[in-house]
Amino acid sequence: MPSVLDTPQGAAELAESLLPPLGNRWLHTQAVAARAREVSAAVSEGERELLVAAAWLHDIGYAPELSETGFHPLDGARHLERLGAPTRLVRLVAHHSGAVYEAEQRGLTAELAVYEREDSPLSDALICADMTTGPAGQSFAFDQRMDEILVRYEPGSEVHNAISKARPYLGAAVERTLARLAD
Repeated sequence: MPSVLDTPQGAAELAESLLPPLGNRWLHTQAVAARAREVSAAVSEGERELLVAAAWLHDIGYAPELSETGFHPLDGARHLERLGAPTRLVRLVAHHSGAVYEAEQRGLTAELAVYEREDSPLSDALICADMTTGPAGQSFAFDQRMDEILVRYEPGSEVHNAISKARPYLGAAVERTLARLAD
């Protein structure tokens, strides 16, 4: 089913309707979308617009009006599903950047499992865009971004624990994306 949400323009418009009041989250989202465009050569030509759309939408679940579980990947995916977004886009948002690791920490594994996780060059590229962009849109190397998250979130917190566990998975996705760009 065709949807405007899986186009960069439609996704950007939805993100812009929800995220600007969140300040740095909006700056981060804009920069992740720009980074996704930069790394889009790592995916097939037919998937490049979907990658950028997913980047625009990856953090919409932070919008207070969408909060149901308090877990932004799940809340964002549920909102997109209600809007009739394509299933693949919903799944990419639900599972962006190793969301399964944080879902485990939050006791939301079953809720997230409703959305099938894909391991693909597109998923890798979305992780790369997010995990090389700082909280206010800064360009970071992967290790710099991981360290920034671990400092920002207190040891023992759900995010700190999840990122610590997810680091090898996320790093491998970034490495695969950078290798695809180098080919």
